[in-house]
Amino acid sequence: MDGLTRERLIGWAEEYNDPKYFEEDPIIFPKRMAELYRSGKCGIADVEIAAIIAAHLAWGRRAMIVRDCGRALEEMDWKPYDYVMRGKYRDEDASLHRTVKWSEFARICSNLKQVYSGRSSIEGMGNSEIRCSIYGRKEDPKAPDKKINMMKRWLVRNDGKVDLGLWKDSSPADLIIPLDVHVYGQATALGLTARKSKDIVTAREITDAFTDIFPGDPCKGDFALFGYGVTHLT
Repeated sequence: MDGLTRERLIGWAEEYNDPKYFEEDPIIFPKRMAELYRSGKCGIADVEIAAIIAAHLAWGRRAMIVRDCGRALEEMDWKPYDYVMRGKYRDEDASLHRTVKWSEFARICSNLKQVYSGRSSIEGMGNSEIRCSIYGRKEDPKAPDKKINMMKRWLVRNDGKVDLGLWKDSSPADLIIPLDVHVYGQATALGLTARKSKDIVTAREITDAFTDIFPGDPCKGDFALFGYGVTHLT
């Protein structure tokens, strides 16, 4: 990576790590819960569940994501933990968000009920455990686990700007860039990876490139890629 690219990435990360760019973004839902948590009006599980649901629906147009995350949290009466533990979920074939049906939402809630019956927080759960035990997906060692890594970024990074920083026993240094098609395209354009597969190996390669630029906080690079996307719109 040449010096100019490095400086641009640092500049984009500083500029776009700003709440004003994320007012229409799924992070606003766990953020609202986090504000209640900090004021003692809800528990950490409320924030985590909001993050789990918001991350699951975070694909497609942002306006549609926000609309449908709002529908999910309204169904929960903005009390995610109480809703999950009550065990009565909206379970039907109607669409909640794109191809995600309310029945899938119900299965995730049921899985969360099982998880929270044995623990007060999901902090410390590995990606594979979250993937299988909460999202109900099959084991896949090659999966980039975009939604899980994004959810972890929200809950771990703690610079007081966009991310929430509520998981105090987790290190930003251990986070992995949330890899999807857009992030992959931006990373390849910047020369951060030359791999063809959009898998966990590629996600780690991009993360390693950012570790060199943002030591101890590689997912700050996520904002740099966001900035690249904004500045290179056609």
